[in-house]
Amino acid sequence: MEAKKGFSAFARSLPMSAKKVRPLADHLRRKKVSDVLALLEVLPHKSAHFLKKVIQSAAANAVFQDKQLDEEQLVVAKLMIDEGPSSTRIWPRARGRADRLKKRTCHITVEVAEKGAK
Repeated sequence: MEAKKGFSAFARSLPMSAKKVRPLADHLRRKKVSDVLALLEVLPHKSAHFLKKVIQSAAANAVFQDKQLDEEQLVVAKLMIDEGPSSTRIWPRARGRADRLKKRTCHITVEVAEKGAK
């Protein structure tokens, strides 16, 4: 029997630091998609909103591309949070000086697969 491939979704250049998203993402790996979405619905983190949208998209891709797939058996197989491009801003300081402020972004990559598939 052939192993089913995972179905993925991406979100690019989200306005949030990858360092803030990773701790929440660490709790979601290898869990059922339905449980993850229920958890993200009630969490107050800004990153929970972004993660929920990307995981929903990956689950929808899986159901659309493979009609025989059981939606209840989907698991978050891979969840990567990478740094995106940073933009630099000037932050005024005392006595006419200026500091640099980096506006960081992140990329989220989610892959869902049927439970038991590799």
